[in-house]
Amino acid sequence: MTIEIKKTDTETVIEIVGRLDTITAPALEKTINEDMGDTKNLVLNVKGMEYISSAGLRVLLGAQKKMQKIGSMKVINVCAEVMDVFEITGFADILTIE
Repeated sequence: MTIEIKKTDTETVIEIVGRLDTITAPALEKTINEDMGDTKNLVLNVKGMEYISSAGLRVLLGAQKKMQKIGSMKVINVCAEVMDVFEITGFADILTIE
């Protein structure tokens, strides 16, 4: 998995490419917890994310809870396979997906 971060004054866009699983989830969690600065809006661009495991879902849930307190979070460019996981697990009802 690769993570690319683009920041403005109040928005951070994190682009995720590859698999978000048990091995790679800690790297995303660290990025969200340490590299956000004064971000009020978090955008997760998952156009290149081909797989998400329960560990990845846990990181997204934690990010959603964190961002609800200080701003907003949305997930964009979700592929069909990952969207299926979001729908089956109920995350489609929790996350803002565009």
